[in-house]
Amino acid sequence: MNIWAGSTAVVTGGASGLGAATAAALAGAGLKVAIFDLNAETGQAHAAGLDGMFQTVDVADPVSVAAGLDAVTKTMGAPRILVNCAGIGPAAKTVSRGAAHDPAMFAKTIGINLIGSFNCASQAAALMVAADPLGPDGARGVIINTASVAAYDGQIGQVAYAASKGGIVGMTLPMARDLADKGIRVCTIAPGLFLTPLLEGLPEDVQASLGAQVPFPSRLGQPAEYASLVCHIVDNPMLNGEVIRLDGAIRMAPR
Repeated sequence: MNIWAGSTAVVTGGASGLGAATAAALAGAGLKVAIFDLNAETGQAHAAGLDGMFQTVDVADPVSVAAGLDAVTKTMGAPRILVNCAGIGPAAKTVSRGAAHDPAMFAKTIGINLIGSFNCASQAAALMVAADPLGPDGARGVIINTASVAAYDGQIGQVAYAASKGGIVGMTLPMARDLADKGIRVCTIAPGLFLTPLLEGLPEDVQASLGAQVPFPSRLGQPAEYASLVCHIVDNPMLNGEVIRLDGAIRMAPR
């Protein structure tokens, strides 16, 4: 993977779904891959298959993130690539049956999706800053966050999820500007309807119905297609400060 070959990549939420596909793609491109996840059994098995390493990390806890990154740095070297895929997507309306949205659920969603992405990005960036520059542009690292089309087209019951993903969209450009003079790029991918574990658990006819909502191609996205975009962002030095919708041109209806 041009200047990044042999470097270390960290993928949060890398035990399954988009993260698992991304970890596999980066390993296939010649990077050393570390997976952060709370699902230790699945994460360890996937990491072993990639000749990588696994760390049990709660991204919402900055101490846990620091411990994970320290272990990676000591074993594989400081990360040059970070891909944030860890996240949750609970569903609840602002008011349902007369009761207000559970504030703890809202805070947990923000804590994992938004603050978790920030914790990993900021701490990884500090390690990247200390690394030697690579290539003609003096690059030190790439950070890729995962938002969602819900950041723009949040549906009924997605108030917490959409807010968390909207925050990721909002921090992309200022983080890229913060780190520009350090040689670190920051981009975000906003996926549409993808065949992740959440959707895999639905009946096939429901999956087909969801896929039919996508203008073209009229199907659910494959995690490998997300991973392909991750690899392109890493490879393309002019991609910086950008949020890319990866959604087959879908615009979500209210429900």
